[in-house]
Amino acid sequence: MSTALPTTPDYDAWPIEAHLEAVSFSPRLVTVRWSDGRESRYHSVWLRENAADDSTVNPATRERILDLSVLSAWPEVSAAEIDEAGALCITFNPEDRHLRFHPGWLRAHDYDNANDPEAPLVPVTTWLGGSDAGPDTLDAGGLLDTQPASEAEEAVLAPALESVLGKGLVRLRNLPTEPDSIASLARRIGPVRPTNFGQLFDVKAKPDPDSNAYTSIALPPHVDLPTREYHPGLQMLYCLENSVEGGEAVMMDGFAIAEALRDRHPEAWETLTRVRWCYANTARTTDYVWFEPMIRLDARGELLEVRIADFLRGPLQTAFEDVEPAYEALMTLQRLLRDPAFAIRFTYHPGDVVIFDNRRLLHARDAFEGSTGHRWLQGCYMERDEVRSRYRMVQRARRRRRLTAEAP
Repeated sequence: MSTALPTTPDYDAWPIEAHLEAVSFSPRLVTVRWSDGRESRYHSVWLRENAADDSTVNPATRERILDLSVLSAWPEVSAAEIDEAGALCITFNPEDRHLRFHPGWLRAHDYDNANDPEAPLVPVTTWLGGSDAGPDTLDAGGLLDTQPASEAEEAVLAPALESVLGKGLVRLRNLPTEPDSIASLARRIGPVRPTNFGQLFDVKAKPDPDSNAYTSIALPPHVDLPTREYHPGLQMLYCLENSVEGGEAVMMDGFAIAEALRDRHPEAWETLTRVRWCYANTARTTDYVWFEPMIRLDARGELLEVRIADFLRGPLQTAFEDVEPAYEALMTLQRLLRDPAFAIRFTYHPGDVVIFDNRRLLHARDAFEGSTGHRWLQGCYMERDEVRSRYRMVQRARRRRRLTAEAP
């Protein structure tokens, strides 16, 4: 018997929360008892597909290569035991193949006792604004000088990611003010999503603008690019210069507003989760159009996204009987958007960056007087997946450090 634990079918690290104590089986089911009294059941076909040997996964990539349909019969268990290393050992028919399973991985992927395998990585909490409210704020001085994937980077990046995942928003301060520093910051999370505005875009008043953002006028609460099939999941706005009068930033939790709409105006809620509005880009060189409800729920009925941007709505094209109810619901929502209880307001200072969920958070801006100074923000977009992936890598690093600390 091997005295070393087997590899896992992934690159992650899995601490052993409880040890395997007993195992029993039938041809299509394995039942194990753990040292903390928990009992877990695993189907034989699930175990066979999730083995870590080189007949199941490519050892170079840890991606699956097994095609279950090429087996001559349904994979069944002919023997099961716990070896001296603490691994679960199973012999599968019809292959007569002996495979070992890491107990930490097995416990972490116990679907029989899982509460919700799709639960958010960080609990999602909605929030209100008000005169004393502000975004979660972290001192990020020196962040871009840290080694990528180091504990020093993690000390700032991990709580920032947690704020974005949980509240949809974080503000970092004391970052460099050199142009394109935003690209260095973005790379700490993942790849940038290019759009018709480029990979990086400059938010400043300019002649012949192709967006209201590139003027000095006030901007109402909105998400960016709702005209896309998947509007960007994450946005960064990085302040390089700000000496103008006015131009105060406004942020609102679109999920909190949606929940208020559901509680106070259920008919408007029903309409705005059902009627598909037209969102249209009216630039001279691009023509993006998409139809979607203003409030979208996922398959489990949880809030998924909001698409609120009055200046990017095209003509409503829906059933005749829905037109007036849709506009009534819209105006009910617009009145909520003017309620200062939902808004936090702040002024950008050079070296500040806000990172926010663009499919949840609404952002706005007061008008500013361009002749009083200069206001220069740089922005970029990413996807929600990048935040989740980077945070999972943080969790993986923490598990790996824990394993190292626990090693004899």
